[in-house]
Parts: sequence; structure tokens; C-alpha cells
Amino acid sequence: MKVSNYFTEAYTELVQKVSWPSWNELRGSAIVVLVASLIIALLIFGIDVSFRFVMKVVYSFFY
Repeated sequence: MKVSNYFTEAYTELVQKVSWPSWNELRGSAIVVLVASLIIALLIFGIDVSFRFVMKVVYSFFY
């Protein structure tokens, strides 16, 4: 009885009480996340390439 009551209340809450974003809001948010992810990926790539260059210079002194 408790399990069916839980699912009934969960369904009611999702359908009637939750405010879902519109398609335009959802698309805008997805674009923001995509752009932010690309910027962060490029930043990490730049740090990686810079670190690799610095380490090659440091290793060239020893070997």
C-alpha cells in the first residue's frame, strides 16, 4: 500500500506541481552548457599543451 501511494504522489507532483521549462528555455540552456563545455575543454587542452612543452624543456636539460 505504501509503495503504490508513493508512486501516485510522485506522479501527481511531477505532473501538477513541477514547472517544466519550455522548449526555447531548454534549448537555450543546452546551448549555454555546450559552449561552456567547449571553452573548458579548450582551456584544459591549452594547459596540457603548455605543460607538455614546459616538461620537454625541463627534460632536455637532463637528457
